[in-house]
Amino acid sequence: VVHDNGRRTEITRLTWRGRITDRGSSLPLDGINRVPGLIRNCGGAGDTPTSLPLHDVTCTDPDELVTFTPEYGARTPGGEGVEAVLDAHERVVELRSPRGGTIPPGGSSVQATGERVADLTALAQLGDRLSVSTTLLDARGRRISPSPRTDIVNGGPELVRDGRIHVTPATDGMVHPDDPSWYYGWVHKRNPRTLAGVDAAGRTVLVTADGRGTGSLGLSIGESAEVAKSLGLRDAVNLDGGGSTTMVAEGAVLNSPSDAAGERPVGDALLILPHRHGS
Repeated sequence: VVHDNGRRTEITRLTWRGRITDRGSSLPLDGINRVPGLIRNCGGAGDTPTSLPLHDVTCTDPDELVTFTPEYGARTPGGEGVEAVLDAHERVVELRSPRGGTIPPGGSSVQATGERVADLTALAQLGDRLSVSTTLLDARGRRISPSPRTDIVNGGPELVRDGRIHVTPATDGMVHPDDPSWYYGWVHKRNPRTLAGVDAAGRTVLVTADGRGTGSLGLSIGESAEVAKSLGLRDAVNLDGGGSTTMVAEGAVLNSPSDAAGERPVGDALLILPHRHGS
């Protein structure tokens, strides 16, 4: 979690909670800005095949409530179910079935699938105010209130906590009970790695290690933790590695990405930008 435009960084475990409320009744939400029924990396109640985290696996759940904001895109995902569309004042202006469509400026929506359709239909009435609340909690259960100056990126497993090596592949879903080779290839085997951490002075440290080549073999997750600790990091986490491991400065790629095609298209990145006056 990068606070205040990079002035403070922390490595912590976050828990997301959401609810919709109308006239004193409320329902728990299953997610935000994702396709209902598909849970990447699992970890949700009622997921199949598991409610535990399972990295690089998409679990399913036919009965979900998911809220959408304009950040999702121009249109919400379509499919069977019901969608309550809210304006900027949280008033229900439309009930769609099937679900999918545009969101009013400043508004949002809530989609229901499976058994949750009846729940949403009973709660959301045209013209009513449907309050959508979401909360982020840190590892100690304290509420985190992100601002426009906050950036959050997820990763795993943990590597260092409070200055000590603390590797968590099982907790973070890197152990697949039905496929022992997955742990070997992802955790034990050397690969290109990307690490992020915070040192004792509070400075944010980003590390890339090349691999899968004759000149650079890469790091195992255990070795990544050793590197993070040797650099004096108080807390550190593993980020997406393999062919995604790329470090760029002033427009030049500094490392050697392992994919044969070079740089890999990725969905997100950590950017360090020049300080702007007044920011």
